[in-house]
Order: sequence, then structure tokens, then C-alpha cells
Amino acid sequence: MAGAGTDVGRGPDPTVPAVARHWPVGTRPAVLRGWGPPATPYGPGHRGVDLAAVGGAPVRAVAPGRVSFAGQVAGRGVVSLELAGTGDPPLRTTYEPVAVSVKKGAEVAAGEVLGTVEPTGSHCTGCLHWGLLRGDVYLNPLSVLPAWLLDGGPSRLLPVLGVPLPQAADGAAPPPVT
Repeated sequence: MAGAGTDVGRGPDPTVPAVARHWPVGTRPAVLRGWGPPATPYGPGHRGVDLAAVGGAPVRAVAPGRVSFAGQVAGRGVVSLELAGTGDPPLRTTYEPVAVSVKKGAEVAAGEVLGTVEPTGSHCTGCLHWGLLRGDVYLNPLSVLPAWLLDGGPSRLLPVLGVPLPQAADGAAPPPVT
């Protein structure tokens, strides 16, 4: 995954619970631009991550929650979702640009579609900007992803040492496992 190391957010925030059950778009999208917190509340920075996404791709809730905003901001569709069970104030994820299909106040399940990626965004084309806040403090959105979503691929079974491998039909031993 592009940018999965240092640039993507200086690592997940250990104070944020890993409550996500899905990526907001795709299965494991490339991170086109990582999280870069501003030094001051109004200073320059990147208050989220940009995930590779094609226009029309479904945008999904990463965890269960309640839609706290669904509408237009500066001509772009935005959805904000308060994540259930994440404290007071709750964690809030934001998604843009989105052709919104949910309404403010709706309760949504993890993986539920919130809308679709609009083809052009605020600062990148072919991406979804995904943010995370607690109150007015911006956090690294990758922090809500558990390790199995952030780092892991599919599980693979490996041979157990000391257990004989089955013989091929012709009696030959199978090739060694490396």
C-alpha cells in the first residue's frame, strides 16, 4: 500500500480505539497522501488521508454510528459520522467528496453505504478525503483501523513442522515448501 509507513500519519494514535471494521472505499486502497497535523488550529496541514478511489465507488461507514452531517460544504458533498461507543466527545469520521445517500441523524452499521465518491474532489482527483476528529482536534484516521485491516493481507496456512506431507498419486514426494 502506498504510503503505509512514515508519511501516512506518523503511526496510529494509541489513544484512538481501533473500532473500524471496513475501509471507507475499496478493500485496501492506496493512501495517496498521508495525515499531516497542523502545528496550530488554523495552520497548514493535511487533516486526513487521501485514499485512491474512482468516481462512483461506494463510500462505506468504517464503524457503526450516527450521521451528524450530510450535505454540501463549499460545493462538495460531505458526510460526518459520530462513531458509536468512542467516548465523549465521540470520534467523528468525515468523508468527501461524496454524492450523499444518507440523512443527518440516521443510524448506520459498519460497512453501510453513505454515498458514492464524486469524480472530482477539493484537492485531488480520483480520491476520497477521509478525516477523523475528537471534538475540534484532528487525528490520524488510520488510527481507527485495526492491524488486520491496516497491515494484514489474507491469512495463509503454513505447513506444520514435523508432520509428514501427503504423497503424490504417483508416489513421489511433493516439492519442498519454502
